[in-house]
Amino acid sequence: MDSMTPVRLGIVGLGSWGSVHATCMADVDAELVGGVDINATARKEFETTFECSAYENLNQLVDAGIDGIIITTPNSFHEEYATQAFEVGLDVLIEKPLAHTLESAERISAAASDASSICMVGFKNRFLPPVEVINGYAREGKFGDITHVEANYVRRRGIPGRGSWFTQRESSGGGSLIDIGVHAIDLALYFLDFPDVEEVLGRTRSQFGDREDYTYLGMWGEDVGPSEFDVDDSTTALLTCADGQTIAFECAWAADREPTDEFVLQGTEAGATFDRGSEELTIHEARSVGAPHFVNTEIETKEVNPIAAEQRTLVESIRTGQEPERNTPEQALAVQQILDAIQRSSEAGRAVEIQQIGE
Repeated sequence: MDSMTPVRLGIVGLGSWGSVHATCMADVDAELVGGVDINATARKEFETTFECSAYENLNQLVDAGIDGIIITTPNSFHEEYATQAFEVGLDVLIEKPLAHTLESAERISAAASDASSICMVGFKNRFLPPVEVINGYAREGKFGDITHVEANYVRRRGIPGRGSWFTQRESSGGGSLIDIGVHAIDLALYFLDFPDVEEVLGRTRSQFGDREDYTYLGMWGEDVGPSEFDVDDSTTALLTCADGQTIAFECAWAADREPTDEFVLQGTEAGATFDRGSEELTIHEARSVGAPHFVNTEIETKEVNPIAAEQRTLVESIRTGQEPERNTPEQALAVQQILDAIQRSSEAGRAVEIQQIGE
């Protein structure tokens, strides 16, 4: 594509995340052509807010002339729109997770592999500067061998909205695990350079979302009560990798404890503590120069909008025709395998093995 020709994008799914992506696109060298949603009210609000057309189906948006789409629908619709886009040669960014089930994720990944289209999956946290610093240091060998990662994403009260698609398993595929836990699992695997995970021991729980007396201070969306809540609201898991690395994982939409969004890396030469919420990063070392001592180095980075950075990577890939190296559907499928294994382990009450992709 000529560098002077704007990349023309559309958004499929015009709810809150569709609006977030549309807003961020103002800072990206791309043209927002229009959107798609089956809901007439959502289409009208999108047209008014972003001054572009909104359509009932993807074919109408394709006829308007686009290069790619960003899919922000409920998880259960990812496959439908992604495969339709691949069939007509559109490039695609799919919001995380890849799908609502492992089987659907496998079909999307296979379709992306067979298509000539570019496909990215929206794990926005990989574009945070502290995350890029950690990965840069890891590649340089600063940490030695990273042997263990603690990955946490816990809210004290943060159910997105009882009654929304987030809290209905048929649409979402799960609750806190698939909504926010997926970010923690993805970053942990990313820090370890996506090792093969052999065994998963996990337990999902629903302790607060299905209660009549659920007490909260704020909620995204309307609370219609526990009758529309059939997913987990917290999860604990331990992942064991083929080369011996381990991941301790904790996530919750609701818990009677202080919230945390912290990642802790343990390496043979150094470690790190990263708070995803504040973006504070500290490197931990032990030195013997002069006298034995500990060194805690605070890393300062500039503030970056990770969604806009993600979109820029998509746009650059569309311009060059080169698949992006990060946020690939293969990596997203590996994450989906972990989500599925945690759910299976919880149902079975024991650790489960993971069949590696391609086996």
